[in-house]
Amino acid sequence: MCLPGGPRPHRPSLTPFAAGCPANKALGMAIDVDFTRGEVNSFAKSGGNPTYGPDGVSFTVSRPGEAPQLTSLFYIMFGRVEITMKCAPGAGIVSSLVLQSDDLDEIDIEWLGADPAQMQTNYFGRGQTGSYDRGQFNPAPDNQARFVTYAIDWTADRIVWSVGGTAVRVLNFNDARGQYPQSPMQVKFGAWSGGDPGNNAAGTVQWARGPTDYSKGPFSMVARRIVITDYSTGKEYRYGDSSGTWQSIQAVDGKVNGNLGGRGGAPTVTAAAAPANSLSPSVPAGGIGAPSGGSAAVRPTGTIPDGWVMTPSGKVVPSGATVVRTFFVPPARALRPPLASPSPYRRC
Repeated sequence: MCLPGGPRPHRPSLTPFAAGCPANKALGMAIDVDFTRGEVNSFAKSGGNPTYGPDGVSFTVSRPGEAPQLTSLFYIMFGRVEITMKCAPGAGIVSSLVLQSDDLDEIDIEWLGADPAQMQTNYFGRGQTGSYDRGQFNPAPDNQARFVTYAIDWTADRIVWSVGGTAVRVLNFNDARGQYPQSPMQVKFGAWSGGDPGNNAAGTVQWARGPTDYSKGPFSMVARRIVITDYSTGKEYRYGDSSGTWQSIQAVDGKVNGNLGGRGGAPTVTAAAAPANSLSPSVPAGGIGAPSGGSAAVRPTGTIPDGWVMTPSGKVVPSGATVVRTFFVPPARALRPPLASPSPYRRC
């Protein structure tokens, strides 16, 4: 079952595409994007215009309907996303990091502007929203006052949400009650106003702790850096059938790796700044994350797992070369704070 993705005021009915799910462009490696160096062409913008400066990329909400967001032009099939950011303040304002598939599998972190000490973690399987009992509030202190690194580490067996290198929530496959996210995901991040009564239902405004008072704005979320690691490899991911299971996903010229978390990651490519206004849906030969017309450099520091190769164009690193970093999630028990308040609106 393949469902249309993207921002929406309410989740759609579960209606599959007549032609099935389209193939998804695979990241197939890892990228390390420093937004303080400017704009890169790995992401498309929507809902407003993110701006770039010495602190990174800013997502500013200053009026009703404004919801600036960046969306990756690639998908990952299991992997890790680390974002270093400062959350937006303001009652009703929401900062978001979302992993979402065409099948409407979803993994979220959302920070409410009215709460500088917590974040909300959530997940959905194939757009199933019969109940909103999967969310938790987890500690995220000083999230508006300082830059903090947040992470989602996603494998076939579990999802780990982390704050500053410490795991604050763990979801095991068997605990997801048949709604475990397991299809190729895009990465989306930005800010929006859940507390805008002119654009949202009353339940959404209440959940976001609105209403939003725009006279106290503008309200900005700032992202300094994002590191995205695809645990799988290949050029694209295809849905082999309509089951929605990870075993049905096919990696073209690669392999679906369900359990690389904590074992070392993919080769990481550092993205330099792109020329102004160079954002494009096309990806240059230098590899995803490279600036338009430029190339991306690989920084060696460790051993690459078997199976990683590099083409002459530099898209992937050769076997036996080195990687930027090893990803490790420290063992920790899942916290059990009160469940999040139900929300009839899920912005993705």
